[in-house]
Amino acid sequence: MARHSLIELEAVLAIVRCGSFRAAALELGMSTTAISSAVGKLERELAVRLFNRTTRSVSLTYAGRIFVAQIKPALENIQKAMNTARSQQETPSGTLRINTFATAAREIMAPLVLNYLQRYPQVHIDIVTEGRLVDVVAAGFDLAVRSADLVPSDAIAIPLGQMRRMAVVASPAFFQNQAVPQVPQDLLNHPCVRARLPDGTLLRWRFEKGGEQLQLDVDGPITLDEASLARIAVTSGLGIGYFMETDVREDIAAGRLVRILEDWTPPLVPLCLYYYNRRNSSAAFQAFIALARDYAAGRLAQP
Repeated sequence: MARHSLIELEAVLAIVRCGSFRAAALELGMSTTAISSAVGKLERELAVRLFNRTTRSVSLTYAGRIFVAQIKPALENIQKAMNTARSQQETPSGTLRINTFATAAREIMAPLVLNYLQRYPQVHIDIVTEGRLVDVVAAGFDLAVRSADLVPSDAIAIPLGQMRRMAVVASPAFFQNQAVPQVPQDLLNHPCVRARLPDGTLLRWRFEKGGEQLQLDVDGPITLDEASLARIAVTSGLGIGYFMETDVREDIAAGRLVRILEDWTPPLVPLCLYYYNRRNSSAAFQAFIALARDYAAGRLAQP
């Protein structure tokens, strides 16, 4: 089956619009010989004449009129699709899909994602949070955010650079009748709000100080798999909680929660935004990468 190039089809429509081979050639930036050759090739492959030609005029044959009526809408749709694709190289638009885990999504939401959407309102961001690592390309994601130690070695990574720590907290009322833990092991004598990870295992609370590392399997009256629910339980005085610092920073500042064992929670591995080599990437993608680099360098307002 013969394969026809778009230029042959565009040549036919241009001749119809312009009324002559010469005018159509000028519109398409071709020579008259080249456009005549393109139409002649198409007519030979179709085994039908599309134009009646004289030295003074050009008109469609009956077969030509039917052919033009059928290809014109299709070519217009192709041209529209191409223009849409080109526009995404000029003005950020379309959809960006980001894969991450819930804690990281909360950390980057205000300073990076919302900041980006305010700047580029024509872009839609689709964030999927999950605990498992996925093949970013195979799963159809543009970008991913993970701890630096979980970024694939063949990916391009942007260390986001912001300090991340865990925080052990409880409500002020909780300590009215409880001794404040001085070392992590003291937590084993207190009710704690337990957390279940996406893979179903229970989170072990990790601590480190002066080279000593501990992992504790705490106990308590409730187990939850969502940080916002755990925060409600802890602020209500149910027990001691173990959170990402960013999740409870405002509560600590407002006095709703009291932080303990701070010297046992050193900085964690930083987050990284990562992706794979993207040639001819969209303007939306390029703008997000540029903003992420500004965020990593501390050039954006922090939460």
